[in-house]
Amino acid sequence: MPNLISLFPNSQAGNPNVLLQGPDSFLNDYLAHNYVQRAAFQGLEKVTVDCESDPLDDLIAALAEASLFSQQKLVLVKNPIFLTGKFPAKYKQQGDRLLEIFSHLDQIDDVIVLVASYEKLDRRKKLTKQVEKSFNTVSTAVKSYESGRVMQALVKAEGYRFAGGALDLLMERSDQVLDAALGNYNKLKAISDSQEISRDLVDRNIDLSLDQNVFAILEAALRGDYQEAIDRLDGQLREGTYPLQLVAVFFSQVEFLLCVKVMGQRRRSESEIAKELSAHPYRVKTALKSRAKVGQLKKMLGQLIQLDYRYKSGVYQGSRFLKAFILTC
Repeated sequence: MPNLISLFPNSQAGNPNVLLQGPDSFLNDYLAHNYVQRAAFQGLEKVTVDCESDPLDDLIAALAEASLFSQQKLVLVKNPIFLTGKFPAKYKQQGDRLLEIFSHLDQIDDVIVLVASYEKLDRRKKLTKQVEKSFNTVSTAVKSYESGRVMQALVKAEGYRFAGGALDLLMERSDQVLDAALGNYNKLKAISDSQEISRDLVDRNIDLSLDQNVFAILEAALRGDYQEAIDRLDGQLREGTYPLQLVAVFFSQVEFLLCVKVMGQRRRSESEIAKELSAHPYRVKTALKSRAKVGQLKKMLGQLIQLDYRYKSGVYQGSRFLKAFILTC
């Protein structure tokens, strides 16, 4: 089995004790699952402790037992809150005990994997400093514009390949979000009869996301294809999306289109717009191609604000008001 953590920055490659740190919990869990399945760890007893739901004493007991029993274990530690600024002061005694244990990892035969799905750690803490000294820290943070490249590397490492623009379509339908793309990729692996994933397989099995479908509704309405717009809206409602949720997504999409169009008029480049809006370049490129006009978008924003207010105040019920909005685009 490929070692997927090697695709990310490692502070001490070769050290079996690993700290996975980054905000994407789905990606971290994916990498942790891959790591603990390595052949080198197959004979080890697996112990999992979640520090946000299990007592810290359970973790300390699991680690302390290493010196008392001969059977080697792999201890998977989820949500190590003791590495963050949110660690309660009342657990100082347990924190001191963990500091002592992590300061003497050379005396422990167990393998420890810390899965820290946090934006950042509190690097002022002695415990955090000791962990980063004793563990191989793997930084899993991925910027939105890097998601496609990282996805390509993960797929290649697992022995699969995308053909004929399949990866581009997968990332598009995953909103360029890595954890969504990984989830969809797992779905495709389960139904594919080979190591090659075609564009047709993606197209037939991965639906448009909510954001994408709302964008498609807007684009259909703006070009005058109201039947397609209404059909897409009806389909989204049948899937159980609430009208108020759709209003919020419509607002978000129209607001984004307006920002991109205004910045485009000011001769800002695609890369400059993407950076300023913290958006994926593909999304900016698509927005710039939209036929929507600035004045039209401003009017739509005002309409959506009114729709939101009237729905919440009980003036509107059901979903017919959304169809009326579409027909006025």
